[in-house]
Amino acid sequence: MESGGTQTTNCRSCGGTDLHPVVDLGSTPIANALLSTADQPVDSYPLGTVFCADCSLVQLSFALPADAIFDEDYPYFSSFSAALCDHAAAHVDNLIASRGLGPDSFAVEVASNDGYLLRNFVAAGIPALGIDPSPGPAAAAEEVGVPTIVGFFGTEAANKIVAEHGHAHVIIANNVMAHVPELNDFVGGFATLLAEDGVLTVENPYVRDMIQHVEFDTIYHEHYCYYSCMAVEALMARHGLYLNDVEYFPDMHGGTLRWHIERTPHRTTRCQDMLDAERALGMAEPGFYADYATKVTECQQGLRDLLATFAAEGKTVAAYGAAAKGATLLNSTGIGNDVVRYVVDRNTHKQHKFIPGCTLEIRPVEVLLEDQPDYLLLLAWNFADEIMSQQQEYASRGGQFVVPVPMPRIV
Repeated sequence: MESGGTQTTNCRSCGGTDLHPVVDLGSTPIANALLSTADQPVDSYPLGTVFCADCSLVQLSFALPADAIFDEDYPYFSSFSAALCDHAAAHVDNLIASRGLGPDSFAVEVASNDGYLLRNFVAAGIPALGIDPSPGPAAAAEEVGVPTIVGFFGTEAANKIVAEHGHAHVIIANNVMAHVPELNDFVGGFATLLAEDGVLTVENPYVRDMIQHVEFDTIYHEHYCYYSCMAVEALMARHGLYLNDVEYFPDMHGGTLRWHIERTPHRTTRCQDMLDAERALGMAEPGFYADYATKVTECQQGLRDLLATFAAEGKTVAAYGAAAKGATLLNSTGIGNDVVRYVVDRNTHKQHKFIPGCTLEIRPVEVLLEDQPDYLLLLAWNFADEIMSQQQEYASRGGQFVVPVPMPRIV
């Protein structure tokens, strides 16, 4: 293992030191650092989480620098998921209607990826700007008409945007606040950029569901933090921002929250109810997380046992979804190409590469009907319905799906 990361001794939100271990998943490679060849050398790093009893934030116990993760070869392109694109389009439509947005408005998305969301603002004639650190997705966004800055977001970037474009009436940050090591600089950027009457919406997987549904594969080096409403409220308050509303999407990424944040307080009943429910569950206390590691071990053993049964019966297994969560699941559970033959993915940028650690080859989805494996392990189980709908022909020929969490089951 090479050096370069740091052990977490202070909460990256509040700076507190009252940190409690949640789970240790061993050492794994950087999940999205796909390999060109199966024998390419790869480094592994400690992967685990701790809970801050001072502000309720769950976070990595060992953190790598952002530029070691989000490099020019970062392979994630949002537009390959129809469900995600539909979710984004509906969000934009709601914002336009509820905020009365028009040609004089200004929308910014942080971690705008390939323009999958902002293209909806552009189509509606609303000025929009994306910022993303990965050149590949940013170039794809420009190709669909979404102006995009290549870089990381924080107070410096926010000041530059304000100087050139003015304050933003809408800021959107979907599945990015988990990816930020310098959390207070990042949220400080929101406070700098947001117009007085503007709204910031932030989406991330819900830590409650990650714990209760044993979604341990949501943990990887790219995800520095795992949020509750309490943790978000405390973080935003530190920067003069108010958590006013929250939406819950149980089927998005295994359970996702969308927080609505503004400069003035006017909290909705459903937001207050969610905060009250978290406290009633004990999510502000270490005890809520105490048995998580045991449940993770049980899930991993259950999956190993199920795959061993398939092997004993002479059945073949492939996997679907070369997602980062898949790399965590495979590597932390000890599953390699001796058990799963390969993984398929629709993302052409990932095909013919290899998942680090377990070195499964990533092949086009069409291979499934040519090869017809007996079982398909859904590594991207957060899109299970979409995948199974796409693979009806595979299923009609006798193929079966395996969903790995919260306990492995055949669908």
